[in-house]
Amino acid sequence: MPHLTPTSVVEDDVTLRPWSDDDAGALVRRINDPEVALYLDLVPQPYTRADARTWFELCAEGWRTGTSATFAIHVDGVEGPVGGIGVRFLSELDEGGAEVGYWVGAEVRGRGIATTATRAVARWAFDAVPALARLQLRADLQNVASNRVAEKAGFTREGVLRAQRFNVRMGKRVDFVMWSLLREEL
Repeated sequence: MPHLTPTSVVEDDVTLRPWSDDDAGALVRRINDPEVALYLDLVPQPYTRADARTWFELCAEGWRTGTSATFAIHVDGVEGPVGGIGVRFLSELDEGGAEVGYWVGAEVRGRGIATTATRAVARWAFDAVPALARLQLRADLQNVASNRVAEKAGFTREGVLRAQRFNVRMGKRVDFVMWSLLREEL
């Protein structure tokens, strides 16, 4: 796994920085959102401050072990984090792979925040991890906005992973679109 140093990343009016205990209130407020709950069914609902503390511990462990780098998304003029984005380094990192995931709160959707954050985290990941050759991103086929973010951030649609996993909240297996971005495409 790569050696990761927690850092902040700035692009335009978006700042990505590691999660901190001070983010708990905004995280709880913004992630308790029906649309986030629908597509991120592994996130507890309702989400509590105890869930946030557990998440922050997992995030810190990911940085320490080099298995993941997770960031709170901050936007100029908005109090507290408006979402989250992360890179999970796959066990195939020796083959050059990692996966990006993100969410943003309702009040900033449609403003290009997720796209800017995705571009910024991709640049950071390729700069921070020389062995990284490919970033992948999976988005629920029905999540039009998330698929649009991947496309606008420069990722290439590779295909659909049919019945990829069971979504507990939807009560059915769901299809995911697989997207990728290669180092030389950035």
